[in-house]
Amino acid sequence: MLYLGIDQHAKQLTLSLRNNLGEVTLNRQVSTQPERFEDFFSTLKKKAGRSGVIAIVEVCGFNDWLLESLPGYGVKQVILIQPEKKPKVKTDRRDANALSELLWVNRQRFKKGLPVKGVRQVVVPGRIHAENQRITLLRQQAGQQRTRTINQIKHILRRHNLSWSMPTKTFPTVLAIRWLKTVELPTWDRIEMDYHLQELERLTKRMKDLEDVIVSRATGMQDVEILRTIPGCGYYLALGLACRIGDPHRFPKGKSLANYWGLTPGVRDSGDAKGRRGHITKAGSTFARWLLAQVVRHVLVRDPVMKRWFKPIRARRGSGIARTAVMRRLAVIITNMLKEQQSYSECRDAMIERRKRQIHGKAKQAA
Repeated sequence: MLYLGIDQHAKQLTLSLRNNLGEVTLNRQVSTQPERFEDFFSTLKKKAGRSGVIAIVEVCGFNDWLLESLPGYGVKQVILIQPEKKPKVKTDRRDANALSELLWVNRQRFKKGLPVKGVRQVVVPGRIHAENQRITLLRQQAGQQRTRTINQIKHILRRHNLSWSMPTKTFPTVLAIRWLKTVELPTWDRIEMDYHLQELERLTKRMKDLEDVIVSRATGMQDVEILRTIPGCGYYLALGLACRIGDPHRFPKGKSLANYWGLTPGVRDSGDAKGRRGHITKAGSTFARWLLAQVVRHVLVRDPVMKRWFKPIRARRGSGIARTAVMRRLAVIITNMLKEQQSYSECRDAMIERRKRQIHGKAKQAA
């Protein structure tokens, strides 16, 4: 068995290859040009023979083609990891060598699918989940671009103090857009306004098209239908969360998903600083945390039980920390919903009952 560490970049791969004894047998760079890539990995496949290769790669924004290609060249297992700390001395060769060493030292745990201490493994999504992740990300980007365009239109109106003349209080509306197309403005402001109105129309259509695709893909998916029982959670939010969770049974505890998404606080428990809690780790998917924050906004309006729990924390620690606490609790509820195939209200009430029993048990022990 050969152990391959790959430091991936757009135009080249830096490789470190170790044999079964952990000895480095190859250190080199390979171009990502298809011909050179195929030539090198075809040779590596012959060299590995029946024993094959295990590869380890750091996650980046363009891993897709590499992860799809490697199994065709005798790579039996590809391990995708997320780096936690940036080393002070960093080169491509050092990174590739460190990856191959990490792979060889922990080879037995990686083969068995066990977690490795200090290494954050990334689960490679299947084709359907990967497509859903891309579609929901495009929907988010279209919404953000549309919001920026609306703000630019409002800025032009403020420059000329025309906000008071708009026929509707809210924007964008059909009546307000019709008025903006005819309102008198200086020449260059008129040109800029027309450009932004065209951009707004284009982005609005893109959002509608993407939402139609999301609804058609999500309809009938069991996990999505369960997540839609969360107050205010539509197809877009439900599909975005479901495809970033994958198999819920890979999370051993309810809190595991909150930790996976970086919603748990960091801890400094060394020396005199015992159990000191810090900011949340923000590890894992940034987009998943953003989606969860959107869900929390609706939950706090529509769910009086969660709102009663939120208010005392807000009074003590402020709104931001209180919302993060609700996000963390909601991640636990979501894990239980998908595992038990139960609705939001059922899992929320069950979690509250468990918490009451824990508090009652601690009170008995203290007495």
